[in-house]
Amino acid sequence: MASAAAAPRDSVAVTVVGVFEEEVPIPVKQRKWRWSCPAPWELVGEDDRRRLVHAAKVGTALVLVSLLYILEVVHDRLGDNAMWAIMTVVVIFELTSGGTISKGVNRGIGTVMGGGLGFLVAYAAQEMGGKGKAVVIGVSVFVFGAAATYTRLLPRIKRRYDYGALIFILTFSLVSVSGIRGDEILKIASDRLSAILMGSAICVFISLFVFPMWAGDDLHKALVSKFQKLALSFEAECAECLRSTDGKVDDRTKSISSNCLSVLNSKSGDESLANFARWEPWHGRFGFRYPWNKYLGIGEQLRELAVPILSLKTCLQSKYQPSPLFSKVIVKEQCEAACSLLGGILKELGENIQSMKQTPMRETIFPKIESMKLVLNSQMFAYELRILVNQSDISASGELSTTSFIFNLMGILNRVEELAKKVEELGAIARFHQ
Repeated sequence: MASAAAAPRDSVAVTVVGVFEEEVPIPVKQRKWRWSCPAPWELVGEDDRRRLVHAAKVGTALVLVSLLYILEVVHDRLGDNAMWAIMTVVVIFELTSGGTISKGVNRGIGTVMGGGLGFLVAYAAQEMGGKGKAVVIGVSVFVFGAAATYTRLLPRIKRRYDYGALIFILTFSLVSVSGIRGDEILKIASDRLSAILMGSAICVFISLFVFPMWAGDDLHKALVSKFQKLALSFEAECAECLRSTDGKVDDRTKSISSNCLSVLNSKSGDESLANFARWEPWHGRFGFRYPWNKYLGIGEQLRELAVPILSLKTCLQSKYQPSPLFSKVIVKEQCEAACSLLGGILKELGENIQSMKQTPMRETIFPKIESMKLVLNSQMFAYELRILVNQSDISASGELSTTSFIFNLMGILNRVEELAKKVEELGAIARFHQ
């Protein structure tokens, strides 16, 4: 009986082991299949995904305003003026929520002011009658159109309210020159304003609540990216210049230069994002009246810092080089230390802004900068003595080239110190966490 009972247990054990061994490769096959078939959204970059989402949002807004136009209730109330809602969606829907709100508010204010003033001019012209009607309309269109156009050219107005001024000119001219009775002018203006408000409301609602894209987030990421680009460019370019003596420019140097040039050419984009960010409501880490102007100031400091970084390689790629022994033993060590320090400081500042963290810079960063200044000052003094001693020697030209390089490094140290103060001021105003 004991042997008979043991046999079934053995057979069951063998059967279980056999099934387990057959099922082992199945998860591996499934894993290989997942690796070979990535998700569709992984095949496109982040910018392409943003464009696709924006295109879908615009299409949704167009469908909604088209349905409003098809509805008989809306069409009987507004008539053909309901088409202005579709025009509004096409014109004001921007990639970011701040851009959409900015254009929507500008279009609404410009329409109200232009339509109201145009109605008054047209009504006064109707009261004048005869030749006085043409005189009133002509003089009014010239005066207000010229004044609004001049106002558009002012830098502050052009930066934030250019679209509103343009809509004011267009609406005022259309309403005042229409030449129909005053009551019809008022009805047409109110119908068009209602259609524009409906289109703007749909655009703003979709932009804020359907996969919103914030200009503030874009500006924040762009500023952090500038710090990272300059830190990597500075470290790599200094190392490349200190290693190379043949003056050749490789792909690495070209990519470093392109990073610095991208920082230099970022002013218009930063100003546009900051303008749109001011219109956005409280979202995420950015509240009302967030100091976006400080971001512009820090961006300007970074652009000023990119210029001497680009000029560093010119100093050591000149045909006059210092003596190899002196350069390798002293210059290379000090310059590599300065490059490493500056690159680390830029990375740290970028990480502080990215995480919105406040660090005690007067205890960590500023002492290191002052210490490096003393070292470079002593190094420059030594080179100046060598130049005075070897005035008739060809090596003096090489010492002068290295002195220019050290002088540029000292200038960069001063700029980085000012940059750290700007970041510290931003952290205090924006209330970065400790």
